[in-house]
Amino acid sequence: MPFGFRLETSQGSARAGILSTDHGDVCTPAFMPVGTQAAVKAATPETLDKIGAQIILANAYHLFLRPGIGIVEDAGGLHSFMSWTKPILTDSGGFQVFSLADLGKVTDDGVEFQSHIDGSRHLFTPETVIYAQARLGADIVMSFDYCTPFPCDRTEAEKAVALTTKWAERGAGVFGTLFNCNGYEQALFGIVQGSVYEDLRRRSRDELIELEFPGYAIGGLSVGEEKSQTWKITECVTEGLPFEKPRYLMGVGTPIDIIEAVARGIDMFDCVLPTRNARNGTVFTRDGKLVLKNTGYSRDFAPLDSDCRCYACQNFSRAYLRHLFLAGEIMGPILATYHSLCFYCDLMKEMRGAIFAGCFVEWRRGFVERYSSGETRE
Repeated sequence: MPFGFRLETSQGSARAGILSTDHGDVCTPAFMPVGTQAAVKAATPETLDKIGAQIILANAYHLFLRPGIGIVEDAGGLHSFMSWTKPILTDSGGFQVFSLADLGKVTDDGVEFQSHIDGSRHLFTPETVIYAQARLGADIVMSFDYCTPFPCDRTEAEKAVALTTKWAERGAGVFGTLFNCNGYEQALFGIVQGSVYEDLRRRSRDELIELEFPGYAIGGLSVGEEKSQTWKITECVTEGLPFEKPRYLMGVGTPIDIIEAVARGIDMFDCVLPTRNARNGTVFTRDGKLVLKNTGYSRDFAPLDSDCRCYACQNFSRAYLRHLFLAGEIMGPILATYHSLCFYCDLMKEMRGAIFAGCFVEWRRGFVERYSSGETRE
């Protein structure tokens, strides 16, 4: 099926739709587990399928450096290489290049950078980044953008907007915004930048809309700014985005962050929090975060989340998970990751159901109240 997005229903700004790709449909709102290096840490593709993950994210920057685009291409592309038959989105690497700013140099042509692995030097241009993602075989590829840090002065933010638009246009000029290099359709999304300056965000958004991308992302948020700024900018951008195209808020976030973003019209999310925190012994539940290493769970034989259907919750207790982490057993991070990703996938399903039922506002209020009042144990 060719790439497309169909908005099914909405309640206020909250939306429920279907994103169609040749590797399957994605029901939105949707969360993408992060598989930066063609693997979601501590989770097999079978696990991801069981918990209901519909699409995952990989990163072109990391795969470019290791194992190399050519190796993935020779393996038949990312789907074959990592044995994942559902849709894949690849980030362009813009955030990674700029998060390693001391190793890189920005020019109008692109970014010269030094590998954080072996020190080798490389050049990313808007064209080479799109070509690399096409060869990786992702269903959705991202434009190369200039991602600013926070705080960011207006001069740098203006530069970021100008280069992001210029690079987006150059990237789209490689194959177009929809292309077929691997026997199936691939879609190119634009990324809105502009830091916390509303006028620059609107300018970036409007310039990208003129390029007629099949989907739009909001980048450069959740990088240290106040939450009030995050939501002000999100609203500023979404209010002018094409209603019939998907919106993706990059790198967000906590369960409450995601709910707030859905309430402001966002359809797609990715974040390392559920997997990273799980590997370190903290899991998300409907009653807030559980820090499993805390002494208070040493004799707690309840499941991680009494409302969760996942294998970890159905078979193991908080006390057992705490034991695994303190004993250094690898099954601890595996089970914690299983639960947290299942929790995130279920969260998206619950929001979608509430939007369809016309009770999203009430559902949101109830979820936030329960989550925020969760017990904290020492």
